[in-house]
Amino acid sequence: MTRITRISLWHVPLTSHTAYYMADGKTCDTVETVVLALDTDSGLTGWGEVCPIPHYLPAYARGVAPALTELAPVLLGADPVGPEALMARAERHLPGHPYAKSALDIALWDITGQAAGLPMHALLGGQQAADMPLYHSITCIAADEMARIARDAQAQGITQFQVKLGASGDWQTDVERLTKVREAVGPGPLVYGDWNCGAISLEAIRVGRAVAHLDVMLEQPCATLEDCARVQHATGLPMKMDELAHDTASLLAAHRLGIMDAVALKLSKFGGLSATRRARDLCLYLGAKMCIEDTWGSDITTAALLHLGAATDPARLLNVCDLSGYVAPRLAPDAPVRNAGRIAPPDGAGLGIAPDRDSLGAPDLILD
Repeated sequence: MTRITRISLWHVPLTSHTAYYMADGKTCDTVETVVLALDTDSGLTGWGEVCPIPHYLPAYARGVAPALTELAPVLLGADPVGPEALMARAERHLPGHPYAKSALDIALWDITGQAAGLPMHALLGGQQAADMPLYHSITCIAADEMARIARDAQAQGITQFQVKLGASGDWQTDVERLTKVREAVGPGPLVYGDWNCGAISLEAIRVGRAVAHLDVMLEQPCATLEDCARVQHATGLPMKMDELAHDTASLLAAHRLGIMDAVALKLSKFGGLSATRRARDLCLYLGAKMCIEDTWGSDITTAALLHLGAATDPARLLNVCDLSGYVAPRLAPDAPVRNAGRIAPPDGAGLGIAPDRDSLGAPDLILD
């Protein structure tokens, strides 16, 4: 039986290649990611990562270490193979704090895959796609520049475009942003406008009605499900849920309101791969298209979400996200990279990547 002997944790600043401006003053420029390593007495090491965006959701990077310190008596000496059993014990010991547990759960799946000699997607339902479509997130800046970014991404094979809205507080400019990106990529590609919960229903309705003649989707305009439903009903446009989708109850509520044509399943919001896999299976039943991703991160998070994406019915998978491609530094030299607007999961055992421990330097926290 394998036992966890040491927990190591690093805080690593990730700098976006382009600063991302979102509604309500939210930005994503340099953000701290948390890297976790679980060492075992069998010589296996499992890696996890979680990267909360400041002021975005109820999660923060410096909250991970205290949570893991509290969980150490449950984790050290425990068998990491079969993540859901140990995660259930962790939940009983420290209820909540899903973002802190997300990195832990990913690391447990990594060890389990290595112990089985299988890539994680084989344990998450079996690989159903060799590679998966990506979307490109376009920062909320001047409309003409957003259109140029969209054309550049399209030239690299991207066919799905997330247009950030609301940073200027001017609904007419948001109409221009959506219109110009839609025109720039031509008919066919998917274009959707994302407020990240930063709009009131009146503003979002005015934007939606002004672009209702275009082939576009709206994403998470408001901070409540009820306001999002008001926007959808007033505009008639399809809608994608994101920030408000975080557990079974929220998925069912959004589905009942008719506002979950698509949904972002983000690992750290649900608490890791175990919980997100259950959400994936529920969405398969409910009929929602899924974007399997996370709030932010680098190679470890990206590899984890790609394994879950590859084990999902391609007909129900809207896209995945190459988080690593937006930031520096890279954490693992052998991590996947995008190719012609698509990306494939690693094929090695477990996560299938090897983070560069030397480049991480001395851990900020060691529990043993």
